[in-house]
Amino acid sequence: MQIIRVRLINSVDKTFGCEEAPVEVLKELKKIELNEKAKEINFNNLNLEEIHVDLNNLEEANYLIFENSIEIFEKNHKALFIGGDHSISFSILRAFNRTQENPLLIVFDAHADCCEETNFANDRNWLRKLIESGFDGKKVILISTRKLLAEEIDFIKQQEMTLISMDVLQEDLNGVCDLIMERARGSDGFYISTDLNCVDPAYAPGASCLESGGMSSRDLIYFIKRLVLLNNFRGADVVEINPSKDINKMTIKLGAKLLSEMI
Repeated sequence: MQIIRVRLINSVDKTFGCEEAPVEVLKELKKIELNEKAKEINFNNLNLEEIHVDLNNLEEANYLIFENSIEIFEKNHKALFIGGDHSISFSILRAFNRTQENPLLIVFDAHADCCEETNFANDRNWLRKLIESGFDGKKVILISTRKLLAEEIDFIKQQEMTLISMDVLQEDLNGVCDLIMERARGSDGFYISTDLNCVDPAYAPGASCLESGGMSSRDLIYFIKRLVLLNNFRGADVVEINPSKDINKMTIKLGAKLLSEMI
């Protein structure tokens, strides 16, 4: 298994500062000796890598992330990525789709990221661009998404993506998790993409593009702990942490805790 730092940001006006998150998250991960399953986290034995990108050359950056991610997925049963903003997931998941015959993507995000705007993938449209590049929308599950545009709702319906609202989560958290795990078991490999604004700002004030009314950090940890028990869990990313906006490192520590539970 590898943990890979990816400092790319594709939406400087809204996500500037997220490029500093990988270093800060790893500092907090180093302080975690055991995860909640009592598994020892020996930081010095972790295989840490970085995909070095030029923030001023997005085309080259996405190419490097794509090519490196293919190699990472081919060589590792499991790979964890730390962003950066959510745009890193576009090239990572293009590579994941290339290396998996029957992939499943589980996305925790306050936003659908399916806007129809620019020609290049950014933090607002990366998922739409991913599907338009060949990832099957029927194999995408969106969780905790609570701010949508009309064009995004139309796209989600057209692509037959699964959208799980906060109302549904509140009604039956355990049942929803059971259903998602059944979907995950039916894939050759699944990937979890976690934008920290999926949780309520009270738990993650340092996430970018905050939206009220989200999950609790405990609920997100519950989902992650259960999903990673499956043998076909192949990878994940934790993105959209902005250290410059954080309070008492709450969001940074949550990102580190999520990684510790995935290891």
